[in-house]
Amino acid sequence: MPRQSGRYHRILPTFATPLLAAASLVGCAPASPGSGPEPQTITFSIEVANPTQNAYQDLAQQYMRSHKGVTIKVNPINLSSYNSTLTTQLQAGNGPDVFYVNSGSGQAASVAQLGKAGQLLELTDPGTTAAIPQNVKDLFTVGGKTYAVPVDLNAAGIIYNDQAARAAGVNLDATSSFSEVLTQCATAKSYGKALFGLAGAQTPNTAFFAMELAGSTVYGPTPDWNAQRAAGKTTLEKTPGWHAALDAVVKLNEAGCFQPGAAGAGYEALTQGMTRGDIFGFFAPGGGASDIMKAAHGAVKLLVIPFPSPSGKTYLTAATSDGIAANAKTKSPKLAADFIRWFVQQPQATTFANEKGDLPIGDVKAADLLPQYSGISDAIVHKQYAQMGYLGWSNGQVYDALGSGITGLLTGQKTVDQVLRDMDGVWG
Repeated sequence: MPRQSGRYHRILPTFATPLLAAASLVGCAPASPGSGPEPQTITFSIEVANPTQNAYQDLAQQYMRSHKGVTIKVNPINLSSYNSTLTTQLQAGNGPDVFYVNSGSGQAASVAQLGKAGQLLELTDPGTTAAIPQNVKDLFTVGGKTYAVPVDLNAAGIIYNDQAARAAGVNLDATSSFSEVLTQCATAKSYGKALFGLAGAQTPNTAFFAMELAGSTVYGPTPDWNAQRAAGKTTLEKTPGWHAALDAVVKLNEAGCFQPGAAGAGYEALTQGMTRGDIFGFFAPGGGASDIMKAAHGAVKLLVIPFPSPSGKTYLTAATSDGIAANAKTKSPKLAADFIRWFVQQPQATTFANEKGDLPIGDVKAADLLPQYSGISDAIVHKQYAQMGYLGWSNGQVYDALGSGITGLLTGQKTVDQVLRDMDGVWG
């Protein structure tokens, strides 16, 4: 995560993803569903990088304050093991009542995968289903039935410390080209710094980074690429845009754009690199900027900028990737469904997104955006962005193959063709 040296050396002692933004949520709620025979205690599992206070926990506490007699036990699960933990629990019949879920079909713990397996509670309340924008309904439904709801919109890009970078003679903004990035990498390296931090040993981080590149090379120019792949009209290996995205990873690595030892690094490398001011940017949903600035108590100002396209037009990548769903086997279906319905209503939904540092679902005005989004406000307001493509992939193995493949590119153990063949091989 981007950190500046000097007076910022001591801030942000722990790494946090956008799922860890602290929140103070307010809002009114209907009366508790409370007095029925079903248990009035439910569990709520969430995906985190560190088990600290976060917006999901605060929202659960707000619900409990306004729904007397209800208890929600929040269970933070480490980001790197969340998907496997949740799927194992659900298959064993002891999963949480409500839980964070990935939209679409591209990961093991995603709406389509879990919905097809009969593990999700159908959500039928009109107040719940109306909260899903029409253009992303397919990411939260299976066979015409709604099984989850989005909680916010993530603008994916570079979380960037412009002030620290400029102090080292590095200049990068939302209008920069890919060739300019390579030049700035060299400048940063000459100062003993790295333009970007990368947790190369963490599949979620490496795959997410690659998807930012593919937003410009694949999904921006060809929004229906997933449909073409599903229909057998193309493959990853046959798509020039996929080659361009992964070739860019190789070029960035060869140019010294990442911190030393990036291929074997975990999230702590980003924390430490930020704390020491050794890196200026990292790849994550935009809410990561809010996390850091809150931890810094205003001592650092960050920006969210798109990663410059290695070929053609640069597209901002954004997605309704984060959702919540309920367990089909919950013993408290009314309570679980009511909590989800309440979660996505005003003012909870907007306050949640703002406190989390992301964007609220639906139409957005430039004046409503947080300052860190100023450089990409036009793209957000006019919805000129590419969707995060993996949400529509056939299964989670493809995403895993991408993440491990990027690590292989960094170490030289894989070629671009091999990575794409591996991904095609598990597409199914």
